[in-house]
Amino acid sequence: MAKRDYYETLGLQRDAGEGEIKKAYRRLAMECHPDRNPGDEAAERRFKELSEAYSILKDDEKRAAYDQFGHAAVDGSGGQHPGAGFGGFSASGFADVFEDLFGDFVGRRNEGGARQGADLRYNMEISLEDAYHGKTTNIRTTAAATCDECGGNGAEKGTTPVACSSCQGMGKVRAQQGFFTIERTCPTCQGAGRVVKSVCRNCGGGGRVSKEKKLQVNIPKGVEDEMRIRLTGEGEAGIRGGPPGDLYIFLRLAPHSLFERIGAELHCQVPLPMTQAVLGGTLEVPTIGGGRARVTIPEGTQSGQQFRLRGKGMPVMRGSGTGDMIVQTKVETPINLSDEQKELIKEFANNEGTSNSPEAEGFFAKVKELWDDIKD
Repeated sequence: MAKRDYYETLGLQRDAGEGEIKKAYRRLAMECHPDRNPGDEAAERRFKELSEAYSILKDDEKRAAYDQFGHAAVDGSGGQHPGAGFGGFSASGFADVFEDLFGDFVGRRNEGGARQGADLRYNMEISLEDAYHGKTTNIRTTAAATCDECGGNGAEKGTTPVACSSCQGMGKVRAQQGFFTIERTCPTCQGAGRVVKSVCRNCGGGGRVSKEKKLQVNIPKGVEDEMRIRLTGEGEAGIRGGPPGDLYIFLRLAPHSLFERIGAELHCQVPLPMTQAVLGGTLEVPTIGGGRARVTIPEGTQSGQQFRLRGKGMPVMRGSGTGDMIVQTKVETPINLSDEQKELIKEFANNEGTSNSPEAEGFFAKVKELWDDIKD
């Protein structure tokens, strides 16, 4: 008997895309799946036809060969799989195809119910100085740890868990459904493969207890805000012999009273007396390392002018070298002047020329032009 065309079997056009093929197979396979049609041989044959068609059309190379040569390219002398049930498609092939869409089929071995412990998070605030110098500190955390009494197996001291009689220690039970076998988690041992007859009184059979522990954390130089440090194996203990989780230290840099960090650069705004801005001089500024640095202030320095101090910023964590420090001046207008000081300021104002305030002169010249244009 001639086989039906694979595209016809799935109700598809020959130019159907990958998504259309998967959607069609999922819909049709669920309709005639043996679990939904127990004892229905026609439904089982239909399910086999659908699975065979899908296994070919979902594979680009097999589909191309089928499009060119038809069924001869994928069955019989065209490469039939050893042990195939029919048409070059084996029972294991059905499991692979259906597992691709629905999962939990034969061939998945139980891992003894072991599960990795959960990862933990610890929030830590550090100062900018700590980020500059690096730091070693101690923290305390509370987490699930392996029970010392039972060693994590949940059984009373002096006893051991026994193999589950329902699944013979496999952690899964099998049910025959037509031509293939489906595995499910054992309901008796919940996948552990073992059962505890006498429960550990220290942990209540869970194999873990809550414990506080002290850990040392090394903070490298140059760490940035919101970086994290992983302490491998310092999370919660694993379940049923599984590996422990990790502990993640999330760093937050506290705001600094003098410096603002932008990458490896440090920005510092420094008040500058008006007289020093006018006459120039030397300005002494603090550095994050605890020292001092001198900045040469030229005559006529304006508010907002920046000066770069090479190598006075933050260490570069992923690389080498150190960033720069940017000093920004903020010219301070004097207050609480004496009468004598005010007279001196007035005298200066009376003798001030346009060259003394070029920016102001340029601004007001533009304002005058604007007003003249409005009048015209």
